[in-house]
Amino acid sequence: MWMPPRQNQSWVSEFILLGFSSDPLSNRILFIAFLLLYLSSVLGNGLIVTLICLNMHLHTPMYFFLCNLSLLDVTYITTTIPQMLVHLLAHSPTISFAGCWLQMLMFSALGLTECILFVVMAYDRYIAICHPLHYTVILSWGLCVRLAAGAGACGFFFALIHTFITMRLPYCGPNMVNHYFCEGPSVRSLACMDTHLIEMMDQVIGVLMVVVPLSLIFASYIRIGQAILRIKSTQGRFKAFSTCASHLTVVTLFYTPITYIYMRPNSSHSREEDKHITLLYNVFNVLLNPLVYSLRNKDIKVAFLKVIGHGSMNL
Repeated sequence: MWMPPRQNQSWVSEFILLGFSSDPLSNRILFIAFLLLYLSSVLGNGLIVTLICLNMHLHTPMYFFLCNLSLLDVTYITTTIPQMLVHLLAHSPTISFAGCWLQMLMFSALGLTECILFVVMAYDRYIAICHPLHYTVILSWGLCVRLAAGAGACGFFFALIHTFITMRLPYCGPNMVNHYFCEGPSVRSLACMDTHLIEMMDQVIGVLMVVVPLSLIFASYIRIGQAILRIKSTQGRFKAFSTCASHLTVVTLFYTPITYIYMRPNSSHSREEDKHITLLYNVFNVLLNPLVYSLRNKDIKVAFLKVIGHGSMNL
């Protein structure tokens, strides 16, 4: 067994999250910046969810999955940023062992769920473009709900494995985590035992939850590209491509930093660099997703204008 007995050692009961700076003035500036980013992200994604719920024309599989993505994003950013905001103004940015366990689980589960949801959204685009006449028959509401629930179940299952094997390690020495939240590899680097086997298990999870979904998305878009090229009219090709452009953009924004951080050999990791890159998919990607979908999506714009117009009439 790789797990040593927990006797006769002093165990860590809390962790100190180092964040980005120890300078009080810098932390106050960062507090304002991240507060604005957080509120903007919640407002943008909340607006997408509200528009989809209120507008009957948006009650389609594509927007059902988009609504799920926005809800995921709001929860995803909420697992890390509110606590970071508190720590930016606190004298002692600590988190309990149990709190760290829960934060790691939720962050991993939501991130892995999003990885799978992007595959589901690619499948939705594949059916819409390659089999348009059977779109609503194939993607019934029952199947949509099962796909969304399945993405969540897979995400939480693998996140539970990752969190359990990480937090069951013996932590008997330093408790300073060089990150702004309890990120798995950063916490694991403090363990007072060899973690080579755990890192290998994490690599397997990374292949299953990053490489495999990316491959499926890539395969879907090869078929979609072939179908678009068979469309004779230029306008038809443009319309078909525009329905996929938003999805391709957010997939690129999400998967690029994740692949860079989690699919590299552990020996090449720079904790300071990873901490900053994590912001790309945990904060900035969440902020940009509503902008990408609203700027490139006519239906979302029309729904927004209808809500604004209805509100103005009521006034």
